[in-house]
Amino acid sequence: MTNEPEPYLDLSGKMLIAMPGMGDPRFDRSVIYMCAHSPDGAMGLIVNKPALNLSFEELLEQLGIEVSAGAWDGAPPLRRIHVGGPVEPGRGFVLHSGEYMIDRATLVVDDTFGMTATQEILEDMARNRGPDRTLMALGYAGWGPGQLESEIAANGWLTCDASPEIVFSAPDANKWERALATLGIDPLLLSADAGRA
Repeated sequence: MTNEPEPYLDLSGKMLIAMPGMGDPRFDRSVIYMCAHSPDGAMGLIVNKPALNLSFEELLEQLGIEVSAGAWDGAPPLRRIHVGGPVEPGRGFVLHSGEYMIDRATLVVDDTFGMTATQEILEDMARNRGPDRTLMALGYAGWGPGQLESEIAANGWLTCDASPEIVFSAPDANKWERALATLGIDPLLLSADAGRA
């Protein structure tokens, strides 16, 4: 018998769906878009937990980024800031549609998604030159080598294909249920309280 490592499955570009009762309240009913996954670890952004105390306009103001005159006809677009995860909560990330890229700054996940963590993307967004679709997050979810695989094996997470509509367009309150629905799973059947009177 050899001590060969478990077969590696790259989850980059997939979504993780938190299972009820996983034991970590920070990830309760979370949907996480996986930006990177390798034998060295994994990194993703929670896409359904809005940050309640910061707006896009306030973020631009804090960073000293001016909005170009006429960049937004009328009111600025509604861009909610999300809690991307518990690691480096003061660092910002923009998950965005795949047509936008900054050389040597954008992590191209696949044709549909990219992730950029520089101020330049916020400046482009303030000038209406940014990506077509965006989700901004503070902090990220990270796992060391083998940690995510262990959590999945312990039934902490389900995985599914990433949907731009779920990530960018669905109301945050519905993303968990919508992600489960892509697998044909009724959330009521997963409830930690199911079957109790």
